[in-house]
Amino acid sequence: MTITQIQVSRFSIISSKPFDAVVAKLRSAVGQPDMNEFFRTTRATNEFRDLERVVQSGLGRTGLMRFAEFDLGDILRRETGAATPRIMRFVIGNPLIMKEMVKHVPDAGSYAPVTILVDERPDGVHLSYDQMESYLLHYANAEALAVARDLDAKVTGLLRECAG
Repeated sequence: MTITQIQVSRFSIISSKPFDAVVAKLRSAVGQPDMNEFFRTTRATNEFRDLERVVQSGLGRTGLMRFAEFDLGDILRRETGAATPRIMRFVIGNPLIMKEMVKHVPDAGSYAPVTILVDERPDGVHLSYDQMESYLLHYANAEALAVARDLDAKVTGLLRECAG
């Protein structure tokens, strides 16, 4: 058994925009494929170029897609009957980007797709993302790190856009 400690860097930005506006901006920037249909279609492909075409069709203008979203605040709101907290977790990524990282560092599959957390606090709407590069630094693989840096730039650019 091996236990490895990994130091993770978190990117956070605070927006003064309303929570719903930030979430709407995020949703509009990433592809929203029906994931059951997406996975059914990708499994039915026989050649990589066909798989690539299916993936490309599911991506939004940012080159990313939503795999899942969770309203984490819903359970808390139900417990208290209050209108807050408002907390959403978005699992986003791009299977082609994930493939490139996993090709060089199989453990990258533990960290991708990535999570964006959007939560409303008294000082504004926080958007947070644990940077992929920090997850992969330990593995010291230049190719995987280059892909991770590109992914981090995409995601942090998206969060800046949503916050702005």
